[in-house]
Amino acid sequence: MITKLTVSDRRFPLEDGAGADSIHTQPVYAYAVCELHTDAGATGIGLAFTLGRGNDLVCQAITALAEPLVGRDIDAVMSDFGNVFRSIADNQHYRWLGPHKGVVHLALAAISNACFDLWAKHRGVPLWKLLLDLSPQAMLATLDLSNLEAVLSADEALALIKAELPNRSLRLSVLESGYPGYDTSVGWFNYDDETIKGNAKRAIEQGFDAMKLKVGSRDIERDIRRAYLIRETVGADARIMLDVNQQWSLPTALQMCQKLEAMRPFWIEEPLHPDDILGHQTLARAIYPIQVALGEHVANRIQFKNFMQAGAAAFIQVDCTRVGGVSEFLTVSLLAKKFGLKVVPHVGDMGQIHQHLVLVNHIAFGLEKIFLEYIPHLREHFIHPAKVESGVYHTPHEPGSSSDLN
Repeated sequence: MITKLTVSDRRFPLEDGAGADSIHTQPVYAYAVCELHTDAGATGIGLAFTLGRGNDLVCQAITALAEPLVGRDIDAVMSDFGNVFRSIADNQHYRWLGPHKGVVHLALAAISNACFDLWAKHRGVPLWKLLLDLSPQAMLATLDLSNLEAVLSADEALALIKAELPNRSLRLSVLESGYPGYDTSVGWFNYDDETIKGNAKRAIEQGFDAMKLKVGSRDIERDIRRAYLIRETVGADARIMLDVNQQWSLPTALQMCQKLEAMRPFWIEEPLHPDDILGHQTLARAIYPIQVALGEHVANRIQFKNFMQAGAAAFIQVDCTRVGGVSEFLTVSLLAKKFGLKVVPHVGDMGQIHQHLVLVNHIAFGLEKIFLEYIPHLREHFIHPAKVESGVYHTPHEPGSSSDLN
């Protein structure tokens, strides 16, 4: 039984330009941490990712929203978690502050993630195994599909999950081989040209064949120079993603993608304001075969649905520490399956939880195995940091979601 709720505000300043992008030039990586304690001595840890200031507001919202879980059995909670999720999201006293976005939804992310972590620890298995061992009906019961009925009914979601059961065995090899990673730390915005060049060479030496460069400068020539510098450094075969962090207008994006086309970006990430669905749709159509990636600032499953219906993105970067936790991550992944899109998560958790979830997406849902973002900057703060060698995430085996912090 859940006997106590505690909440903590954990902040981790970064050094030497790490983590910087075109809008967040001095980030402080931070987690609003939800801890659910049981009478058996287990603790479920749930993380919501922020950039420092305001993290305390998310912590306050966790305290307010998670209190009804105290006194409940975790198996009972998770057997009907889709409805539990909806009841928290639609709390009549706090829903007006969203709804389903902002501080209150980040709080739900931490609460949801804590529940899944506690459930896996209670069962004594890693999160990926817990989810893979669920029946299709039990998996469906963890999801809130409300407001998606026109495009993904409960019956259709169940059919999608069941349809992949015969093919699961063909994909289990990923548990042994590991899941490919890509290096985001190569090209932070504040790094100078020599630093990103050296980082790119080092990434290739470490086994990564994909990496990211932060763009979105007011000096467009700086972005163009650095993008071609990375391509020249790593050669024709490496995949290079360009992350704009929402800093282009549509006319600028159209101009920049034309200028960058020859260096063959694997995707253009968050090119426009994250609420501009039609702008992304226009851009995606205009720049094809260059593809658009987004999701870091898409707050919930309904907004993802709208982007998918519009054909506004090819890569869905849903993040379980930014949407409503593991539950909504899985819902968005099933939506992507329905629309034939690729899921490559943004990792506010530094890959700790998502290393479990990409395995579930690939094995259980049949989503394509592409790669998972890797950010090394908080490794020393996790009790079980993700094990990444030769550019590959090794499958975690400790019980839970790998979220425990030192």
